[in-house]
Amino acid sequence: MGIRTIITLEHPKGHMLREKAKKVTQFDAGLERLVRDMWETMREAPGVGLAAPQIAVPLRVLVAEYEEEHCALVNPEIVKMAGEVTGTEGCLSIPGYVGDNIRRAEKITVKARNEKGSPVKITAEGWFARVLQHEIDHLNGILYTDRLDRPEDLHEVGPEDEDEELAPAQKAQA
Repeated sequence: MGIRTIITLEHPKGHMLREKAKKVTQFDAGLERLVRDMWETMREAPGVGLAAPQIAVPLRVLVAEYEEEHCALVNPEIVKMAGEVTGTEGCLSIPGYVGDNIRRAEKITVKARNEKGSPVKITAEGWFARVLQHEIDHLNGILYTDRLDRPEDLHEVGPEDEDEELAPAQKAQA
């Protein structure tokens, strides 16, 4: 299938961004194809993370990469969190906006399975931890805008601003 359409809240299927995704119970070629499509779609966007609901697939699947770290996680669950940091986030499903002062855990441990069904355990910190938390939120119907403490922390950015705003390593669209 290749590159898929990333849905926004205004999309006819945008309601899926607000719904809890279903647990994956079948690990087969279809799931592997979905993960391949998600990698291709995320990189083409470009982004650093993508959850299946963002392409209108209501399953608990995500892909994420940041610098040297990358993973495809099925049925991920955060089992440990430590510390708290604030940062800026954008989202492929909320184009043209970024949110500042989004609070996330500094370090997390996630248990999941890969697309073949093998158990995976990842400990992530810093911005990769932020990306994973953002994507896991998508699987629970939560958007980064739900985590804003103040409405003025959400601001519009144009295409020319996005590169400048989000180019530093600490800022990424997921």
